[in-house]
Amino acid sequence: MLTWGDEYPIHQTPEPVWVAGSDRNFYDRYFFNGYSKDGSVFFGAAFGVYPHLNIMDGAFSVLKDGVQKSVHLSRILNFERMDTRVGPMSIEVVQPLQSVRIKLDDAEGISADLTFEGRHFPVEEPRFTRRNGSRMMMDVTRMTQNGRWSGSITVDGDTIEISSDNFWGTRDRSWGVRPLGAQDPQPVVPQQLPQFYWIWTPMNFPNASVYFHVNEDQHGDRWNTRSVFAMDGAGADGLTHLANPVIKPEFEAGTQRVRSAVLTAGDAHGREHRIIYEPIATFQMKGIGYGHPEWGHAAWKGEYAIGREDFKPLAMPWKQPDNLHIQAISKVRHEGPDGQGSEGIGALEQLFIGPHDASGWKDMLDA
Repeated sequence: MLTWGDEYPIHQTPEPVWVAGSDRNFYDRYFFNGYSKDGSVFFGAAFGVYPHLNIMDGAFSVLKDGVQKSVHLSRILNFERMDTRVGPMSIEVVQPLQSVRIKLDDAEGISADLTFEGRHFPVEEPRFTRRNGSRMMMDVTRMTQNGRWSGSITVDGDTIEISSDNFWGTRDRSWGVRPLGAQDPQPVVPQQLPQFYWIWTPMNFPNASVYFHVNEDQHGDRWNTRSVFAMDGAGADGLTHLANPVIKPEFEAGTQRVRSAVLTAGDAHGREHRIIYEPIATFQMKGIGYGHPEWGHAAWKGEYAIGREDFKPLAMPWKQPDNLHIQAISKVRHEGPDGQGSEGIGALEQLFIGPHDASGWKDMLDA
């Protein structure tokens, strides 16, 4: 079967592009977030392609005045991966590795026309490979880029003007294998308690960006991590990789929600950099499909489906499984080795499931 992609020199195998290996869980996804510099407005978007499930889906969500308003969309892919449209939502690559445009044309009362411009060359994160017994659970590559936004968002008649002078954010592109759609009816035996410890935190400062993520196992051993400092305009060779990054979170009493954190890392000269986090708001990732019980990524919704939901993140119980995955909008302060500081803002994404010795968690949802 031939598709639009076969017109481009992007083949990875002797087969047409519509074939993506043999794993039914192969995916290709866009993720975006954006926020005003004072944190009063935050938005997120996700757009996924699932070649072997023959599904394409998208979601867009806006958090303002404590209320998060989301629209979800899904359609049959028809094996055409290059047609990045789901109903009124579309993704356009304006300039590869630099600029992407999101459009939403009156989707259940939400419209948007937004263009992202990267502040630096994308960061390639280390390949994520994780198995459940002998079965591949995750095998993913992701690139992450901080940037500026311009355009507008309209929600229920209220328009928010988005200026590159006042709105920062982050985008990522990830692809590979991860759990998708319907659960496997025959799990690996003997079954083990799920465990996932994840912090992902891109940050924007006036003239630079900082990026950090970490995965830890039950014993606190890091199986995937990276930290990068990027001045505005930095190319692929201008990204500064920071050594030995360590984040120390403090949690709200009786919860797994981070109330503050300190990140330390060293530069090429062995000098320490510190970043201090102060969360100020909570964005539910299920608003763009992550872990959503009805609109989860790659869920079968029929030939075409669209739906909207509104909720107040702070009124939702943290211990409910589909509420665990959040991005905490955070004020951040960078303290450099020369004694100078810089104020910024970013997202402190967190997903904690199962045991983690350093945090004192022994069961699925300890606190």
